Amino acid sequence: MIILFLHGWQSVPGGVKPTFLAQHGHEVINPKLPDEDFTEAVKIAQEEFDKHQPQVVIGSSRGGAVAMNIISSNARLVLLCPAWKKWGTAKTVKPDTVILHSRADDVIPFADSEELVKNSGLPLSALIEVGTDQGISLHIEAETEADIEITARINRVTDGRAAELRRLKPRSATQHM
Repeated sequence: MIILFLHGWQSVPGGVKPTFLAQHGHEVINPKLPDEDFTEAVKIAQEEFDKHQPQVVIGSSRGGAVAMNIISSNARLVLLCPAWKKWGTAKTVKPDTVILHSRADDVIPFADSEELVKNSGLPLSALIEVGTDQGISLHIEAETEADIEITARINRVTDGRAAELRRLKPRSATQHM
């Protein structure tokens, strides 16, 4: 499966989460997004989306806001503590979006994701609470138990999308997934 992974502010491509996904058989497109120019970050993300046509777009923190502001067609959105209130103009997400967030997040309030679910008319099950350690922020790209849990959940969500795509496509089209 092709995944477009959009990193957060002051983060870089190749962090724990995209690396984990690549190690689990996904083709991960992980472009460098400029911190200083949100519009340029959206432009780069849109270009990468258009070029690779991923089945899933994952956005972490500011990358979640970037993901919300691109035209992602039928790709599923998976947002990790999306910083939608700080960047961009999108205030809602499409129906099959999944949001992972920790109540212990000390940078982006969990309530922001609750509000996004409500604004978008998503079921409460679209917001998955991850992480239990008060000292762990989801914004730290380190190999912590929280990162491992988050990346495992992302993998389950994206694998679910792969299974859904296999059901929709003829068998021969899924041989290379």
